[in-house]
Order: sequence, then structure tokens, then C-alpha cells
Amino acid sequence: MSHMQGWAVQQAGQPLVLTAFDLGPLGAEEVEVAVDYCGICHSDLSMINNEWGTASFPFVPGHEVIGRVSALGAQAKGLKIGQRVGVGWTAATCMHCHQCLSGHQNLCAQLLPTIGGGHQGGFADKVRSHWAWAVPLPDGIDLASAGPLLCGGITVLRPFLAYEISPTARVGVVGIGGLGHMALKFAKAWGCEVTAFTSNAAKAGEARAFGAHHVVDSRDPKAIRGMAGTLDLLLATVNVPLDWAALMGTLAPLGRMHVVGAVMEPIPVSVFTLMLGEREVSSSPTGSPIDIATMLDFATRHDIRPQVEMFPMGSVNEALKHLAEGKARYRIVLEA
Repeated sequence: MSHMQGWAVQQAGQPLVLTAFDLGPLGAEEVEVAVDYCGICHSDLSMINNEWGTASFPFVPGHEVIGRVSALGAQAKGLKIGQRVGVGWTAATCMHCHQCLSGHQNLCAQLLPTIGGGHQGGFADKVRSHWAWAVPLPDGIDLASAGPLLCGGITVLRPFLAYEISPTARVGVVGIGGLGHMALKFAKAWGCEVTAFTSNAAKAGEARAFGAHHVVDSRDPKAIRGMAGTLDLLLATVNVPLDWAALMGTLAPLGRMHVVGAVMEPIPVSVFTLMLGEREVSSSPTGSPIDIATMLDFATRHDIRPQVEMFPMGSVNEALKHLAEGKARYRIVLEA
């Protein structure tokens, strides 16, 4: 048996309370990870408030875990006690379905998220996952800021990997926040010409510092029309409705708009806008273990670090309030 202590939400929208959980015996293919750091993602906030209707209470949020392997199941592979690993959105998948066997484990129908669904997350002293989802961390990575890479980082890099985006591509990023600032850094390091779209003029300087070559006011229709037909990839990182028709107009022939923000409203798309330029609209949820490992290697090689604010784990409710009020610049990490 193994017990954990974690900051749990008992009912939707309520403050988190330090709670003890009995995790039961360690599964044969599970690993237990002692938590050193855990990022706070807006998805944690959405689950705490049950905005998606999928939360099962009580549960411990947190799915951007950086820690050390503290226990291994009898059939866990490729890891050793004390090894530094990261655990992201996914705690386990079936490992035998078509999606898992074809390298798309993040699309497994039996995917168990790290938070919710009866699994306890990383706002705690320990967390568990299937061994394949405890991804070894490369030497030289900055441990304190690495947590957000496990969710936000792979989320924004996934389309570059999945669609073989060229380093000569022209890439636009909509929204310079928790996801968007990482997208700018990755796109710049990928070699692309990068345009940031932001409604906050005060962020223009920061956007350039993160990697943008150009900054466009997303509230200025004339400025957006000036980008018509120029972008090979437009990455939408916000979770609010936008002028989708205007943004689609920025795509070059064969261009793609890829949505990674959790937009709840339907996105209207004109078929002719797609058809006449062979344009595409797509989306994706995080990535497979090998995608995450590739992302971590790339981030380490290019010294891509999320911009983070640190809070002690015991101040988790203050940190969540800071995020909910839109004050985070740009990710928050809890230190155990």
C-alpha cells in the first residue's frame, strides 16, 4: 500500500484542501514519482470548476509533474529508481489498441488522464503513471521551469511534428499567453518566420522577445487583411471566440489553421475558403510519449524555457487565484 498527500478539490469551484489518499498497491506496469515541481495549467482550473463536465470529485489536480522515480512495478520498463522524469496530461493508455500500437497513444480510447477519472494528479507529494508515460528528462533541462513543457509545450509543438512543418514556413500564433508564448519560442527555434497576433499592444515587445518577427493587432481588421494569403500555419492558442473568417483569410494556399485552445463554441468555416486554396483546419490533444521526449530534447538543445512564476505547493490556492484573475506571466509552477 502507498499513501499520498495532495491538495484536493472536494466540490466544483471550491478551494483545495490538503487530503490523504490511499493509492493501493502499485500496479505491475506502474511507476511512482516523488514530485519536485508541478505546473499549473488552465486545464487544471477548468477541471476544478468542472467546466467540461468530466471531473470526478474529490480529486487532486496537476498534470505537469517533474520528479524522481521512487517505486517501480514488477513489469515497468526502461526506468530506474531516482531517475528524473516528467508526467503530463496522460497517466496511462491501454498499449494494445490500434492507436497505441501505431504510435498515437495520446488518441487511445481508454486513455486515463492524470487528473480526474479516479486518478490523482501532481499537486501532491507523489503521483503514479504507466511506465511509458513517465518520460525521462534529458540532461541539462531546467527542472524548475520544465513542467509546463509536458502539457503546453507538447501541445504547441505537436502540429510541427505531425504535419512536418518546414523550417522555412511562415507561422502565425494567436494569443500571447501560457500556450502562445511557448509557441513563439518553438516556432522561432524551428527556423520559421513568426508573426504574433495579440489584442494587447503592451505585449508586443514581449512577443518579439519570445521569438516573433512581426506583431499584428488582432483587433485591427485592416492589419489582419494585410496578412491575407501569407501564412503556412496559424496556431490558435486562445480559448475564446475569434474572427475566424478573418484569420482563415491569412492562410496561404495549402495553409493550415490548427486550434489548440479549448474553444467551447463551434468554429464557423466556409467550405469555399478551404476548397479554393486547399486549406485545412485541425486540432490535436498533447502528444505521444515519443513526441514528448522529442519535444523535451528539442527544448533542451535550444534552451526553450517557459516563462514561469514560482509558488510553494502550500500556496496552491493563491496560485490558482492568480491564474484565474489572468495575472500569470505566463505559467505558474508549484515547488514541492
